[in-house]
Amino acid sequence: MSDAPLLDVTGVGVTYGGYVALDDVSCRVVENSIHALIGPNGAGKTTLFNVVSGLVKPESGSLQFRERQYTGLRPDQILVMGIARNFQQVRLFPVLSVIENVMVGCHSRLPRTSFRDFVLGPLGRDKVDRLARERAAEMLDLVEYRGDTKAPPSQMTLVDQRRIEIARALASDPQLLLLDEPAAGMNPAEASQLSEIIRKIRGLGRTVLLVEHNTRMVFSLADEVTVLSAGKIIASGPPSAVKSDSAVVTAYLGNV
Repeated sequence: MSDAPLLDVTGVGVTYGGYVALDDVSCRVVENSIHALIGPNGAGKTTLFNVVSGLVKPESGSLQFRERQYTGLRPDQILVMGIARNFQQVRLFPVLSVIENVMVGCHSRLPRTSFRDFVLGPLGRDKVDRLARERAAEMLDLVEYRGDTKAPPSQMTLVDQRRIEIARALASDPQLLLLDEPAAGMNPAEASQLSEIIRKIRGLGRTVLLVEHNTRMVFSLADEVTVLSAGKIIASGPPSAVKSDSAVVTAYLGNV
């Protein structure tokens, strides 16, 4: 595992009115690692995800991805760079089938000639559709989705909906995958299966930045853990060190 950071967040600050959501937050995510963000509700974890993925523009600080400054870029530009995410609340398109939902994630990685082919006629459209459908099927297999791909996602369990959303993010072929509470609503067996899927994703050369309240899962899965409390980082390091940090126990672990 390389020591060079894939993602470098430096001195980021975000406020909403008089509320400080992030206060001088710095975090480095090493390539080909599983890095977890934990902390109590309202600590700023999802805000940090929104900053990294471009949904929120920081008022201070900077963001670098592969040593490229990208602070202020739009979410679609950040996706093309190689950063994709899911959401804490599942956001699938109800009018599309399972596989069509995942196909949506493929658009940023289709060949550049595809749009021209698409405009020129049905043969071009068929080519684009086939490429996207094949990619989507591969990603559904990667996340071990075994349901009906032609059915709408509303007919699927919450666990399967989360798998579908992860597959859609993976369809864009990201170098960094942001997972916001992917195990929410899962029982221990389902969370364990998800951990294995995340390990498999890392094994394919991708880096995972994870927000998760399931601390048992986090400490068994992550290479590095960063703890946020009241918008500030109070600890960061290997799981064993973070787990025994007195500030972390007081702010978070002692209450779960």
